[in-house]
Amino acid sequence: MKIDTNPSSKPLPGTSARLLEILSVSAKLGLTSFGGPIAHLGYFREEYVRRRSWLDERSYAELVALCQFLPGPASSQVGIGIGIVRGGLLGGLAAWIGFTLPSILLLIAFAVFVQHFNIAGAGWIHGLKIAAVAVVAQALLGMGRSLAPDRARATFAVLAAAAVLLWPSAFIQIAVIAAAAAGGLLLLRAQEPDIPELSVPVGRKFAVFCLILFAVLLLGLPILRASGSGIGLGLADGFYRAGALVFGGGHVVLPLLEREVVPTGWIGAGDFLAGYGAAQAVPGPLFTFGAYLGWMIGGLKGALIGTVAIFLPAFLLIAGTLPFWSTLRQNRRVQQALLGVNAAVVGILLAALYDPLWTSTIRSAVDFAGAAGLFALLVFWKTPPWIVVALGAAGGWIPGMFYG
Repeated sequence: MKIDTNPSSKPLPGTSARLLEILSVSAKLGLTSFGGPIAHLGYFREEYVRRRSWLDERSYAELVALCQFLPGPASSQVGIGIGIVRGGLLGGLAAWIGFTLPSILLLIAFAVFVQHFNIAGAGWIHGLKIAAVAVVAQALLGMGRSLAPDRARATFAVLAAAAVLLWPSAFIQIAVIAAAAAGGLLLLRAQEPDIPELSVPVGRKFAVFCLILFAVLLLGLPILRASGSGIGLGLADGFYRAGALVFGGGHVVLPLLEREVVPTGWIGAGDFLAGYGAAQAVPGPLFTFGAYLGWMIGGLKGALIGTVAIFLPAFLLIAGTLPFWSTLRQNRRVQQALLGVNAAVVGILLAALYDPLWTSTIRSAVDFAGAAGLFALLVFWKTPPWIVVALGAAGGWIPGMFYG
């Protein structure tokens, strides 16, 4: 089914009225969308499909499928895609700004607080870290059930976890993803879906330009970083690469970013995990964690570089693939490669759960009990993640009450 991107009864894509409409609606979602990417997709469906009829159900499902196929923050990419369909490229930009800006500002405020107060040994910071353990464990459980449900893909996941733990580097993670894609082509089977056509106001020539720019930046930024100096290039390269190589959702960005900023000494492991815990408690996409890290490393300039660099791959990929999606997803070999990649993502997240989360956080039986309790609230009691994070912080704040 095609989307009518230019009905005669509505303003043309890209006009000021339509852009302001996209910005205001996405900002409302950015202020209220708690609960992670799956919850975000539910909020999007309610607002964009049911209330406003910007897309029909089939087209929305197709767009969600595309964003699950691409690396990057799936919910943000769905929002950008809806903005592009509604108002062209400027509409996609307006949708991204509205959805991400609230959490960016909240996390920068948290970074300012962390920098100006001595909280290194604060109990509530330790509580945030324990909450982060529970949240990542929940994400791992859900992803494992859907992305590694059989013996072959579970084996892919275990081998990926072992590789990134035994040889910890960003290049090993890239190699693991590439090897998993090759393994999927050779060993896994995929069913060919029946995909309708999705029509968007982006020309194929411009889409190809976006894909070329995506690849040029992915390959060129490490070269510029090696030949230049300064934290700015390092942030741009590390955060862009993290945003470009994350399959499976925002939680998988944790190990990629940790390898970039903690071993280099740009930020301490405690401050890194405290920010990650805080990112669970704010609405909007988890990728805005890049704004927190950027501020902690380089102030306002660092926050701007971190935010733009980590989200830019998502924008380039969604703009570059939307016009080709129907044809691309029919390719069975592409599907096979993705089955392997998605299974490897589960392994990368498993490795991150162990190191740095578990090794730096769970220091006693009390810590383990606290993490287990928060995990039970998430998985069995379906408690919203922001409430679990608040409870974790509160448990660490009360001296000697919960965590040792």
